[in-house]
Amino acid sequence: MPSPSPTPASSFKLPARYAGIIMPLVLSVLMTFVVSAIATLRSLGPGPDFLATWPTAWGLSWLVAFPTLLLVLPLVRRIVGLLVEAPAR
Repeated sequence: MPSPSPTPASSFKLPARYAGIIMPLVLSVLMTFVVSAIATLRSLGPGPDFLATWPTAWGLSWLVAFPTLLLVLPLVRRIVGLLVEAPAR
């Protein structure tokens, strides 16, 4: 019996060399999404002003967060390496 062919969406993966860009990209999108929503909600309260303001606040915070993560991630890895034991091999 032939095996089912993979769907195009499930078979597409970027090469491993892109992990250093994709990880901070995803992290910055998720973190700024949550933090900007909380800060905007706290500042404006729920309502139409929040819905009108939050996407701009999120976009601006992401524009700052992504390049910042790219710059500081190597330093963070070094600091974590100083604080955490290496896994046993």
